[in-house]
Amino acid sequence: MIQQVLKQELQTELHRILHYWMKFLPDEQHGGFYGKVGNHNNVDALAPKGAVLNARILWTFSAAANFLNDTSLLPMAHRAENWFREHLLDNEHGGVFWTVDHVGRPLETKKQVYAIAFAIYAYSEYYRATKQLAAMNVAIRLYKDLQQYAYDPQHGGYFEAFTHDWKPLSDQRLSEKDANEKKTMNTHLHVLEAYASLYGIWPDRTLRKHIQELLQLFRDRIIDRKSGHLHLFFNEQWKVKGQLVSYGHDIEASWLLLEAAHVINDPDLIYDFEAMALKMALATEEGLARDGGLWYEYEPSTQHTVTEKHWWPQAEAIVGFVNAWQLQPAGRFLQRAYDCWKFTETHLLDKMNGEWYWGIREDGSIMEEDKAGLWKCPYHNARACMEIMKRL
Repeated sequence: MIQQVLKQELQTELHRILHYWMKFLPDEQHGGFYGKVGNHNNVDALAPKGAVLNARILWTFSAAANFLNDTSLLPMAHRAENWFREHLLDNEHGGVFWTVDHVGRPLETKKQVYAIAFAIYAYSEYYRATKQLAAMNVAIRLYKDLQQYAYDPQHGGYFEAFTHDWKPLSDQRLSEKDANEKKTMNTHLHVLEAYASLYGIWPDRTLRKHIQELLQLFRDRIIDRKSGHLHLFFNEQWKVKGQLVSYGHDIEASWLLLEAAHVINDPDLIYDFEAMALKMALATEEGLARDGGLWYEYEPSTQHTVTEKHWWPQAEAIVGFVNAWQLQPAGRFLQRAYDCWKFTETHLLDKMNGEWYWGIREDGSIMEEDKAGLWKCPYHNARACMEIMKRL
């Protein structure tokens, strides 16, 4: 049975991933975790340490300790939380710093809403693992920072980025490849994910209302009803900017949105997003290659497909297609998930040195990118393993 094979192999893979991060990432000299480890496990001990990387490490080891009921994973979660609390939380202005240097001194102090969302997500999960009230309080405080400074009461949603003291910022981009727009799908998806996680430990009525607002924004503004793809960039008034399609985000959102609707137990939104999940899974199939892997993105205006296959869209595709199969068991979605995992196992797992490669190019060559870095974290792949173990 495909289900049994998927579950068993991803269970094995979860332990491989956790072992890699426990073995290679702790920075014993300066504390916390190295900011950058190369493709061949070559460590850059002086690399900046980012909020996203460290929040995702905190989330991963907290979530794995919870899911596996394994207290031996908690020291890694404690290590991550200590570093985050001491160096990445901005106790003066609120929010979190984007990066600090290798010893923990602030480098890029802008307030990127995406990074704050991941801190909320991480601290909510850390509270589940430890029941430390201080952790829940950090998550609530960061949520209140976003509502006070980043929320747009006029048009809805959240602005992207601010200076260290929450002033407007001319360059709001999350990364160099992103469009410089006031609002993005990506940030809203992870604010929603964070808020849903927080609601699970702190079922506040106002927080529930903000989760409903976010889901309605996705339903009414962000998902293209006709194509099933996500719009990625918007101006302040939610005017769509550009046509770029991100296959990995399509399939990731397909299951995260439905999960958030279930967390707040809203029957109307659950109904809407069950239908949306299937529509988005079908749309994602446009990006599947014959080998089962998922291409990166597509630009309709030039009809150009970026045929690189990065690690995180594969992880999300495995979960998203299993989610679609659970909603529609008679179809081909379970096979899609299995084929994507087999592609990943064959081409992206570094069986000698551990972890997953960043990706492969169209010709099958391995991309020379980080094994661990500001963006390369254990969150997508470890979460995929846990989701599949839970769902199957």
